[in-house]
Amino acid sequence: MKLALVVSTSDAAFDALAFKGDLLKGVEMARRIGYDAVEIAVRDPKVVNVKELRGLLDELKMPVVAVGTGQAYLAEGLSITSEDPLVRRRALDRLKDHIDFASIFGAKVIVGLIRGKREKRAFESVLQLFIESLNELADHAAKKGVELVIEPLNRYETDFINTLQDAKLVLESLNRRNIGILADTFHMNIEEASIEESIRNFGAWIKHFHVADSNRWAPGSGHLNFDSILKALHEVDYAGYISVECLPLPGGQEEAATLAFKTLQNSLKKL
Repeated sequence: MKLALVVSTSDAAFDALAFKGDLLKGVEMARRIGYDAVEIAVRDPKVVNVKELRGLLDELKMPVVAVGTGQAYLAEGLSITSEDPLVRRRALDRLKDHIDFASIFGAKVIVGLIRGKREKRAFESVLQLFIESLNELADHAAKKGVELVIEPLNRYETDFINTLQDAKLVLESLNRRNIGILADTFHMNIEEASIEESIRNFGAWIKHFHVADSNRWAPGSGHLNFDSILKALHEVDYAGYISVECLPLPGGQEEAATLAFKTLQNSLKKL
């Protein structure tokens, strides 16, 4: 298992990012601290200078492991389960842009907040829209060699797909090879009875992994036991990246990212 840091463009609407600002500076900081890779949160891939970014990534030998998409929901209200077909189409087109962007770097694409909320609609009707959207996206992603990952989020952020079990049921109904689960310790701490047991139960479905501590600060700042969590990942033969997505606390962006790196490195050494 290797470590990645989530970095973001300066127009980020989401605060739970260890580095939010100039993408290039974020990549440089991640390399300076010792991270193996970065995950990039992007609202609109079309505004990113891909040539410049790729040049720096190649120079620093820093892969991009995943592309976050939630800012398109937070900043623009784009959702692939929206009741408005025009909003849904804009969301699907934007995610296809994310897929195209991710394909340049061999990265996964995260389907988190951009799936939207039920907002009093029947679960079955929202699920149908979600599955229709995912099938279209999975077809596009397959052509590009890209894998999608569904991220269960806690009940305070969405009322649609909160647990790993919820995500697994969706995946079973889809039966697509290029879609998996993104498990996140912050959300799991709220929704799962046991983070470790959920990892063991759904490990075969987990294709990407986010970490933040119980308070959404850097790992090492709250009460989560990362020795135990990473041990459970090891037991299910998880071979992907552990990606730090936390608030820039304590102490600001670099201090938080450094603390997270040291905490996770210490846990990995015990495996």
